[in-house]
Formats: sequence, C-alpha cells, structure tokens
Amino acid sequence: MLGAGLLLAAGAIAAPNTPKAGVEYKVLGKPQPTEAGKKIEVIEFFGYFCPHCNALDPMLEAWLKKQGDKIVFKRVHVGFSGLANQQKLYATLDIMGKLGTHHVKAFNAYHVEGNRLRSEADVMKFVAASGLDQQKFKEVFNSFGVTGKIGRYNQLLNDYQIDSVPTIAIDGRFVTSPVQAVSTIGRVTEDEQNRAVLVVMDQLVNMVAKEKGLK
Repeated sequence: MLGAGLLLAAGAIAAPNTPKAGVEYKVLGKPQPTEAGKKIEVIEFFGYFCPHCNALDPMLEAWLKKQGDKIVFKRVHVGFSGLANQQKLYATLDIMGKLGTHHVKAFNAYHVEGNRLRSEADVMKFVAASGLDQQKFKEVFNSFGVTGKIGRYNQLLNDYQIDSVPTIAIDGRFVTSPVQAVSTIGRVTEDEQNRAVLVVMDQLVNMVAKEKGLK
C-alpha cells in the first residue's frame, strides 16, 4: 500500500507541464477548419454512457470558467453503436437551450439512476423526470434540426478520427485525452489523469493564444 501511494504521488508530481507532440497530445495530419474566428476552438468528444466523461465533466466545467473569452467551447456526443438516442438527446437539449440545466442531469440519469438512455422510451422517461416540456421535447427530438446536428457530429467524429472518449481537440490541430496526458507517468488515479489533461489543455491553449496574439 505504501509503495502504491508513493507511485501515485510521483505521478501527481510528474504532471506534464511541458507536453510533447506525439506523447501527451497528437498533431492532426490534416488540420480541421474551426468556427471560432480569432478565438480558440475547444471541442470535447464525449458520451453520456462514458464513466470517464462523467468524472471529467465537473473538472472541465471549472477549467472552462478560467478561460475567459479567448476560447469557443462545444461538445460533440459520439454515435458509437447503440448510442443514437443519446446523441439525439444531447442535440435536442442543445437546440432547446437546456444544456445548462440538463446536461448534468443526463449524466446522473445514466450513472446514478440507472436509465441507460438507449431507446426513445428511455429518453422520454428522463424527460418526464427532469421537468422538461415533453411535447416540445418530442417535437424537437424528431425534427430536421436534430437530424442536421447529428450529421454534423458524425462528420466531426470522422474528421478528427475519434475512436474513444473523452477526447479533447484544440484549434482544429491538436488532440489529447486523460489517458494520453499521463502516457509517460505510469499508474495513476482517474482524478490524476483528469488533472493532467487539463494541464496539457492549458499549455496547448496558451501556445495557440500566443500564435494568435491573444492575451
């Protein structure tokens, strides 16, 4: 137990303050266009089903509050097998402007309350329990607007070659993740992984901000 404790402490000390391309993050072979103008685009690829995304979420929210107005942040829900209705749930909440109040509720529905959000009935059960207007939600859920968002999500997943979550993309050029951020450290806790990826993200955002002349 003492040895494990020392290893974890060493991992915390070895957090990547100077992350390297090809180690703590990768550089995309083909940079992707962004929609952030002079600001820095940050994308989290995630899924409500993912326990690691759930663990990262509150830390990521705290990180976002420290970024000021130099970044534009968005999430993309993955559409891996069996996740179509979770994707549609996220897109619907986005269109309805309810992510601020219901994004965390969706995580809790899956990871705390046991609602797997796989079928439309599962999603509507969540909607009823969370206080959303069920009729309005269903209209949006089955709308062309949601279909269009899903198409855009899936295109981004393909363009960024996403095969696992959570994954973070910065400025259409750099991609990292909690696992990648500690790839040279050894055995660490999930909390330490998440703190490490925020360090990597800080460094990448700062690097891009310097390139763009942002304060």
